[in-house]
Amino acid sequence: MRILILGGTAEARQLGERLAARADLEVTLSLAGRTAKPAAQPVPVRIGGFGGFQGLADYLVRERIDALIDATHPYAAVISANAAQAATAGGVRLLALKRPPWVPVAGDRWIDVADVPAAVSALGTAARRVFVALGRKELAPFVEAPQHHYLVRSVDPVEPPLAVPHATYITGRGPFGEADERALLVAHDVDVLIAKNSGGAATYGKIAAARALALPVIMLRRPEQGVSVPGVETIDAAVAWIDHALAH
Repeated sequence: MRILILGGTAEARQLGERLAARADLEVTLSLAGRTAKPAAQPVPVRIGGFGGFQGLADYLVRERIDALIDATHPYAAVISANAAQAATAGGVRLLALKRPPWVPVAGDRWIDVADVPAAVSALGTAARRVFVALGRKELAPFVEAPQHHYLVRSVDPVEPPLAVPHATYITGRGPFGEADERALLVAHDVDVLIAKNSGGAATYGKIAAARALALPVIMLRRPEQGVSVPGVETIDAAVAWIDHALAH
């Protein structure tokens, strides 16, 4: 069985690790190419976009892909929509592997917003010290609120930097532990966080740290999925789905 995994997440890498040694599978992991130095992967990798859903559909047919696993980030709505359309067009089985979202617990002070512009608006007009934990390609709206002091963390450097007078940039790739995140927030005197509800353990440290410090978190809600596709939340369930597909 020839499998294409749309990746860029820890789950995609972990699924690749589970499948890499199997002689009954030929697995390729696809990365969008947004990170300059992606993490090492356990299976062959292709890097770059497909050219929309039609380009992906053509690839599925050309490479004789039997199953497509969408293990992209929960906020990669465009890629997931393209995967659904391409799988239908190419007659390929599709599974979405998506980690469940975080849920607030006692002590959390979450402010739910739809997108980055709404998050910027939620900061208000008075100057604040803001920890921004978003992708570097999503930072442009913050130039509309130059009064704030921004601490921006991204995997790759932000180039060019934001056109705001007060911004500090740090780079890092998770996982990030709660103790380290708390130390970071205290060191930079942060009073509010902006984050995506990514789910999983790798980046939950900042959420736990914010709770411990009684800081508000402006949380971007997950995008709606336009098309319903079969989905699982664990690596074990994804492997079981593949085994079932092999048997039928």
